[in-house]
Parts: sequence; C-alpha cells; structure tokens
Amino acid sequence: MPPHKPLNLNAKELERAFAHPIWAEAYPPILSVVQAAALAQVPPATIYSWSSQGKLSSCAGRAGKHLRIWRDRFIQIIFE
Repeated sequence: MPPHKPLNLNAKELERAFAHPIWAEAYPPILSVVQAAALAQVPPATIYSWSSQGKLSSCAGRAGKHLRIWRDRFIQIIFE
C-alpha cells in the first residue's frame, strides 16, 4: 500500500465544503468539542485526548473552561 499523502486543502475548497446552509449551520467556523467530534466522526473524548496530546495546538484553544476549535485548521490537521 502506498504511503498516505496529505490532501493540502486550500481555502476555496474548505469554503465550498461548508457553503451549503445545512453544513454551515452544523459546522460554524468555531466548533465546540461535540461539533468537532461529529465532523471527524470520532467520540468527543477523542477530541479531548488529541487536545491534551498537543495534536490540536494549532487549531484549538480554551474559552473559559470550554475547548473551542477553529474548523478549517482542524480539517487540515485531521486530513494530514
């Protein structure tokens, strides 16, 4: 099996992916843990685990005690 290659999604591709109103409403630019988990099709605990391991450091931050995730950067991370 050939090695995995990153998709290298560009901004226009990400914009088109969320252009439909249903997708735009379900997955706004800033995601909650539950929304990010649904988008990645993993349990919310996985998102917290990735965050504590530093895998989401370039796309996630805390707002008070809540973890918030920048959608477009998150997508680039999970597809690379």
